[in-house]
Amino acid sequence: MLYMLALAVLTVINTQAYAQEEGSSTPSYAYIALEPDIVANYVGDNSKRLGYLRVTVEVMLHEPDFIPDIEHHMPLLRATAIEIIGAQPEQKVKSLTGREEIRRAMAKRFKDLMLRETGDEIIKDVIFTAFLRQGG
Repeated sequence: MLYMLALAVLTVINTQAYAQEEGSSTPSYAYIALEPDIVANYVGDNSKRLGYLRVTVEVMLHEPDFIPDIEHHMPLLRATAIEIIGAQPEQKVKSLTGREEIRRAMAKRFKDLMLRETGDEIIKDVIFTAFLRQGG
């Protein structure tokens, strides 16, 4: 976990350095991971069987300066991600289009939450870098 944190910090520093080299006209996005991975259950076709889902979520920010805001609200974002994933039916979790719908729903909820909490549009997008499913 310490390795992942160090990697995230180096990524942010590299992003900031690159943005400064390119000038102010270039967007200076930053990425931050929801650590650890989101792990949740979803209801399978048979209501007696639960499926297990593990998702690695990266949040794309408009500016690296917003990282402290995201870190402060990380528990809220994690709880929201678990709530969204846990509410999904098995058919949506299994399909590629369903996964994209889940990602878009999560991005919209995250954007709305952070706008409400900070007053700024700080999130540009949400990216799933791993999506592992078992059972269901």
